[in-house]
Amino acid sequence: MINEQIRDKEVRLIGADGEQIGIVSIRDAQQMASEKNLDLVKIAPQAKPPVCKVMDYGKYKFDAAKKEKEARKNQKTVSVKEVRFSASIDKHDFETKVRNAQKFLKAGDKVKVSVMFRGREMMHTQKGVEILDQAMSLLEEYGVAENRPKLEGRNMAIVVAPK
Repeated sequence: MINEQIRDKEVRLIGADGEQIGIVSIRDAQQMASEKNLDLVKIAPQAKPPVCKVMDYGKYKFDAAKKEKEARKNQKTVSVKEVRFSASIDKHDFETKVRNAQKFLKAGDKVKVSVMFRGREMMHTQKGVEILDQAMSLLEEYGVAENRPKLEGRNMAIVVAPK
């Protein structure tokens, strides 16, 4: 709340340069703010008495929006890439896909490593666990597993987060 929106009888006032003025009536506080061509802003409404500060509210809002925009610009979004193996994958194909997973982890992305089972391969899910364990042993220096391998329908998957 700013200026005339503040309905309290007395407030603890903080000056424009940050010094404590003390407990004053709301009229005196608004008068001090208007003499300096600034706004009276309630910054701690739950305090007894509420704390108000004399400041340029428009500049404060502008600076806050600028900081928020800067924070959004600097944040990195982590995407989840997926590397799929089949239960009967050959050694060379396996190594190629593990290299791709290493590249994704180096770039800072999470990697979902999954093994697909087709038809009767569902009877040999332990083969999928072996493939995932072998892949994790090669990915250990680039990332850490977030969970244990789990079966989701016809796929067994594990998510690896970068170190």
